[in-house]
This record gives sequence, C-alpha cells and structure tokens, in this order.
Amino acid sequence: MQWTPDGYVAVVTMFNYQQFRHIQAPGWQLGWTWAKKEVIWSMVGAQTTEQGDCSKFKGNTPHCCKKDPTIVDLLPGTPYNMQIANCCKAGVINTFNQDPANAASSFQISVGLAGTTNKTVKVPKNFTLKAPGPGYTCGRAMIVRPTKFFTQDGRRATQALMTWNVTCTYSQFLAQKTPTCCVSLSSFYNDTIVNCPTCSCGCQNNGTRPGSCVNENSPYLQSAIDGPGKWTGQPLVQCTSHMCPIRIHWHVKLNYKEYWRVKITITNFNYRMNYTQWNLVVQHPNFDNITQLFSFNYKPLTPYGGRISK
Repeated sequence: MQWTPDGYVAVVTMFNYQQFRHIQAPGWQLGWTWAKKEVIWSMVGAQTTEQGDCSKFKGNTPHCCKKDPTIVDLLPGTPYNMQIANCCKAGVINTFNQDPANAASSFQISVGLAGTTNKTVKVPKNFTLKAPGPGYTCGRAMIVRPTKFFTQDGRRATQALMTWNVTCTYSQFLAQKTPTCCVSLSSFYNDTIVNCPTCSCGCQNNGTRPGSCVNENSPYLQSAIDGPGKWTGQPLVQCTSHMCPIRIHWHVKLNYKEYWRVKITITNFNYRMNYTQWNLVVQHPNFDNITQLFSFNYKPLTPYGGRISK
C-alpha cells in the first residue's frame, strides 16, 4: 500500500472461495518464508505466534524477526486501534457461497529490511495454511496487476503499489488418511440397524496408540480433552467400534410410490471440536427432485457439472 524508509506496508486478505468448507475455530494459521532478511515491524488485525531473535536491534524492537513467521488472527473484542476491516474473527472464515459477508479475513503488516521499490522487493516463498490442521497446499506467490480501490462515487480509482496472489487448495487425503465420518442405515420396515463398519476411521488399539479414544463415562475425560493434542487440533473421539469423529445416520421413514422421506441425524463423537458451521454434502440421483425439507437449508452444488447436493 505504501513505502516506508526500509520497506513497505501491505494489507493481506484471505478469501474463502470453497463451496462448502468453512474455516472453523480455532481458525487459520498463515505462514511463509522471507526471501531476504525481512522483519515485521508491526501488525494490525493479526499477530505472529513467535517474536524470534531480535537481539541485533537496538532501540525499536520488531514485532517478529523469524525467517518463517506464522500469523494468526486476533480475537473478537480487540481494541479498535488494533483492527482493520475484516479482521479479528478468531480466524474463522465462512464460505463465499453461503456467507459472503464473512468470507474474507484481513490484516495489515509493516515489513522492514525489504527494499523500497518494485524491483528490490522480493516475494515471500513457501506459503503454508492451516485451517485448522493440515490439508491445504499453497502455490507460489504470483505478481499480478495492482489492486484498484474506487472512491464511493466511483469516479476515481487509486491502486496498490504492488500486488501478488497465492492460491491454496484443500485435499482430504493430505488432511487425514482415514475418513472423517461414517454412515449408518435404518428403515421403518426393519428393526435392524446397519451400523458403521468396524474400524471405519481407525481401530481401538491402546497397545500401539494409547489414548486414541476415551470412554464417555471415563473419570479422566476432562484431563484427556485438555491433553497435549488440544492445541494441535488432534481429534479425541469417543471409543466406538467405528472410531469416527462424526457419524451420519440415514433413516428411511416413508417409501411411497410418489415420494420417499428420510431422516438424517449427525452425531459428533469428537470431544475437541464443535462443528457450529457444519455442512453435509450428499450425492443422490433423486436430489434433483426434492419437494420439502425440515430443519435443513438446502442448496444444490454443481462444481463440475455433477449432481452433488447439500
């Protein structure tokens, strides 16, 4: 946005263009590696998790001196003089498709020892995004046309001095090798319940993986929840035969010639995660002809021309 005596001031904005995957609490963590010996003098709307070694600086001490800083969002209720637009949401970003007003997160950063022209400034490398936990892979930063900003009357435009874009994509296989949910089935015409297959998301094996699950009535439940995995986002699931954090139960209530009706129940077995902004994506050929829904918001998703519905 502007040059400083030894660097620049930039605004970093993340947009969540995914169709249904919110970035939920405890929120995003953005990281990169500086190309030279840059430091972060100050930040507004976010902060680094570590300051690093700033012992060579006399007088003013930078906000962060690490070669590879990690940035986190500030919490709601942050003083106004530490905020900018779209900041301070505890790292939560909803999808643009469902909640465009809350689909962006921004912060301002003042970078030093970085150069003061478009030719001397070097783009950071090795961008990483945890949102929360692994799964995202970020490409390299691409220098693009400077972002333009229009006045309210639309008659004048100013622009950034330099702009680059980084695109991050999500892979479920990178996030977790095992599935994140399983499906059980039942129907009105049969007393039998088809449970989730045994070991759908893992197996109980306290011999090789002690503490991988905890019983619902265990006296050590709270201490297990507050254990070492709390801050890394590692799931702590209730001990079940399927060992999945989420179980989806599909119950056929009615089946007539003209229509059929199904009741879907979602159960959370993960003691360390509250899925307040959950989405359920289901593929079914009859979902093109849905007539009525109860307690769900429904929207068809056709990202690749297929019949995927939510």
